[in-house]
Amino acid sequence: MIKRALLLLVVVGCGGDGYDPTIDPAHFVTGVDSPWFPLVPGTVFEYDVLETDETVTVTVTSETKVVMGVSCVVVRDIARSGGQIVEDTFDWYAQDDQGNVWYMGEDTTAFDGGMTSKEGSWEGGVDGAKPGIIMRGTPKVGDRYYQEFYKGEAEDEGEVLSIDASVMVPYGSFTGCVQTRDFTALDPEVEENKYYCPGVGQVRAMITKGGAEHEDLISVTNP
Repeated sequence: MIKRALLLLVVVGCGGDGYDPTIDPAHFVTGVDSPWFPLVPGTVFEYDVLETDETVTVTVTSETKVVMGVSCVVVRDIARSGGQIVEDTFDWYAQDDQGNVWYMGEDTTAFDGGMTSKEGSWEGGVDGAKPGIIMRGTPKVGDRYYQEFYKGEAEDEGEVLSIDASVMVPYGSFTGCVQTRDFTALDPEVEENKYYCPGVGQVRAMITKGGAEHEDLISVTNP
């Protein structure tokens, strides 16, 4: 399975068609060092999807990709079920000079019974797709924002529920975490809460509406 600088304007709550962020490469920095979403190349996160036999491996690569003139960190996300790869995704993130972490696009491949699908892939600035925010530089309770916008394909939104949440996962116990509610108009029957903790990043993703699964961080390998 996100910011605004002086010239980076994010409009929310506008029914999608009114969402039109301006991306100025001059207001972006090299790398991503957000306290709640740090992306250090070489770091590997392992997650266990409870209630299923799925695992997820997230690797911060040393690769970069230029999207809308902005150099993005490439993160590879591999989901496995029963040891077999079911989804292989390359996500692209960039941070502006106000500390906001933008989600600039993804290249995803799903595997099912010998068939492959690229559904859900999108790139900011291509075919009307627009980047969104994963983590604000200074999150506040009540903040609401698009995480990605590709009309009819990817319209995820986020809302900050807490900036001082506590959570315990197999990897450890954390306080001072940002808790978000993730949702989309494309599937209003499903909602998810995520917990982003200082110095680590996402430690839990839990379906709160439309299901019972949750994904917990079990290990981190540092470079």
